[in-house]
Order: sequence, then structure tokens, then C-alpha cells
Amino acid sequence: MHIKSQFFEDYEMGFVRKTLGRTITETDFVIHAGQTGDFFPHHMDAEWCKTQPFEQRIAHGTLTFSVAIGMTATEINPEAFSKGYDRLRFIKPVHIGDTIRVEVTISEKSDSKKPELGTVVEHVEVFNQRNEVVLVCDHILLATRKEVGN
Repeated sequence: MHIKSQFFEDYEMGFVRKTLGRTITETDFVIHAGQTGDFFPHHMDAEWCKTQPFEQRIAHGTLTFSVAIGMTATEINPEAFSKGYDRLRFIKPVHIGDTIRVEVTISEKSDSKKPELGTVVEHVEVFNQRNEVVLVCDHILLATRKEVGN
């Protein structure tokens, strides 16, 4: 991880950055269940899941989200901070053994309520090894402007 200053003006509409893949493991399921207290059988009971239409354990949506967002955190930008996430959707289930990767696209730029800041929206798409979208969301950033009023 390294530090890279990027001001509001430096973000380019349509710019895409991509991560490498990461395979989701049973250990991920167990650790996430322990951290969150979500021990629902959909995530933890392999035998019960065999009786359900999905036939195998499904990753917690919050597990998929957390791992995917962590995969995108490769640079520290002292000129921007996260305001949060919008329009988070779990599109397809993720299972033990699936490998996910992430694409982040600069999709919006706009003025902020504070003139020294601008708002940047990164559209986040998470794909599995079959190139199917499994999760989408929008990451909202507030970024410092190089010069106020520009």
C-alpha cells in the first residue's frame, strides 16, 4: 500500500481500475460469522443447504462486500475520504471456492456543499470466476479541490 494524493480534479470520468482475484474460503465464512454473530444456516449448515434450491452454503452478503471493498483499498489518498456506499445490491450468491474480483469505475463527479470539496462516485462491480456480477454498489468520496472555486 502506498500514499498517492489525488484531488477532485484528478479523477477522470470513466477511469476503471481492476483488482486481482481472491478465492472465498470456508475460513472466511467462519470468521465472518463469528465477527457478526450471523450463524444462519444459509451460511453455516452444509447439510441443510443441500435441501434448499441453492444446494450449498452462501456467503454472507456483508462478507462479499467487505472482502471486495478491502481488495480495492490499495492506495491511501490523503485528499479524499469515504462518505459511504449507496445502491448496494447482492446480485448472485457467492459460495465457498468462488473467486471474486472487483472493477471500480469513476461514474460521477459533482460539486459538494462545501466549496473546497467535490463529490466523486465510484461504481463498484464484483465479479465471480465465471465473469458474472455478484455485487454492485456506488462508493461516494469527498475529495479536496486543488483550488476553491474551480
